[in-house]
Amino acid sequence: METWRVVATVLLAAAGLPLVLVLMAKARDRTDRSATVAITGAVAFVVLLLLGVVMLTLLPGALTWVIVAVVAAALGVMMLAS
Repeated sequence: METWRVVATVLLAAAGLPLVLVLMAKARDRTDRSATVAITGAVAFVVLLLLGVVMLTLLPGALTWVIVAVVAAALGVMMLAS
């Protein structure tokens, strides 16, 4: 496994886990139901996990780094908007 794949996946996790928490907080603010918050968190975490596995194994380099940049940008925008 190439080092750049591991670095990209670690960066994805570093930006993705806080993004999951932000999504859960937004779901709580909008619906005020714990079931919706739990489902939102589970879906976001599973998507993040699957994306990390695919990045480690299949995706080409350019696409991998674009995904990392998009997730980091989404986290930045959501943190500034809240």
